[in-house]
Amino acid sequence: MRTGATTELWRMSATELAGTIRTKHASSEEVIEAHLRRIEEVNPSINAIVILLAEEALEAARAADHALAGGQDVPLLHGVPFTVKENIDVAGTPTTQGLKVLAEAYPSRDAPHVARLRAAGAIPIGRTNLASFGIRWHTESELWGATINPWDRSRTPGASSGGDAAALATGMTPLGVGGDVLGSLRWPAQCCGIAALRPTLGRVPRASTIEPVDMPISAQLMMVEGPMARRIADLRAALEVMAGASWRDPLSVPAPLRGPDLPKPIRVALVIDPAGQGAAPQVKDGLRKAAAALESAGYAIDELEPPSIDLAAKTALDMINADTRATSSLMPFSLPADTMKFLASLLEVAGEPNALTGTMSLMTRASLLRAWGEFQEQHPLILAPIYADIPFVPGDDLTVAAVTEQVRSMRMAIAVNALGLPAVAVPVGIGEGLPQVIEVIGPRYREDLCLEAASALEEQLGAITPIDPR
Repeated sequence: MRTGATTELWRMSATELAGTIRTKHASSEEVIEAHLRRIEEVNPSINAIVILLAEEALEAARAADHALAGGQDVPLLHGVPFTVKENIDVAGTPTTQGLKVLAEAYPSRDAPHVARLRAAGAIPIGRTNLASFGIRWHTESELWGATINPWDRSRTPGASSGGDAAALATGMTPLGVGGDVLGSLRWPAQCCGIAALRPTLGRVPRASTIEPVDMPISAQLMMVEGPMARRIADLRAALEVMAGASWRDPLSVPAPLRGPDLPKPIRVALVIDPAGQGAAPQVKDGLRKAAAALESAGYAIDELEPPSIDLAAKTALDMINADTRATSSLMPFSLPADTMKFLASLLEVAGEPNALTGTMSLMTRASLLRAWGEFQEQHPLILAPIYADIPFVPGDDLTVAAVTEQVRSMRMAIAVNALGLPAVAVPVGIGEGLPQVIEVIGPRYREDLCLEAASALEEQLGAITPIDPR
């Protein structure tokens, strides 16, 4: 390593690494090698990266260094490693979804945003674990087993993007790519103490060549894929690369990345206990800390709620419930027993749908979008919990009683998903030995506002990872 910096390469952020490579203080090959050594050191104890692309990554790094040495202009993330969740296509590796039946399911091409990251110079270094078929709030797959929370081995690392979150938290990767249909980017970010961006529906195109290629309408309206990182600047850089319309995703849009400036101070709605259903002291403390930091940064804080949080969360479950029951017979393969236990519990919590449930949920969603849109005219940003409790013990998500409590705790995150809004998960400290991570929610296509507020929080409160597994 030619850099005189005392910081080890695996501790650096993606944008810091890009600058280090561009200025030739370290080569891409050195960066990849540093992360491979870190993976070898810590991955056996947490099981976050399940397929390692060591030789492919080193070959790409040498090509990146050759291009830089030849005087070529290099793109934004030139030579920087990244990891990808195993339900997102990376050509040359299987999209297993954590299932044995898909262990050899090789896609014919990259997912659109993975291809864009490659075009921006980033190098895939590994595939990360997830809950089987992306279903559960705990990362345990039929194919790879469980991922461990690096902060507390007795707690879940979250899911379904728990592999990327744990890998980021321990310095095995500076950038990850995950997905979110019921909190699956932000919830593992909370459990593992990292940052994540859930983009607006349609902002980042998603597509696969592995069956089932198309999803039920509920998933189409709630599922997004986005970046995970340790620093907000990395989320911003990744979004710049990943965003934009693609013919492969009919719901993707060419919306600008930055909207008009808003009058200052920007007003923020602080939601400490969504819908008054309870929140853990550790979570409330993190939100109060974040509110004080934003106020110090020039934001105006008002403690109030957007309309009908409970109804928005119920609408998400109604959409999923109607779709899942109607389409379950079309699945080309069966799911593992624990996945089915969780899914059955979730559907029981949602209740028995009637013939109108699906249609009415879509009508309710449109009404709620208008109501939240009006609310955000005055309070563009909402500061709220992701999960209103601390991470649960693995296995405590397989009964109706447990899932009932988890839906209650996840109500704010689920409401955001129902409406397709952008949100950034940002660490704000440590409480009771566990990360405190909150979400900043914005209006549709205003990720820029969320990221600016998250940057202000990071500047005042700092990052809390990487860490060594505990």
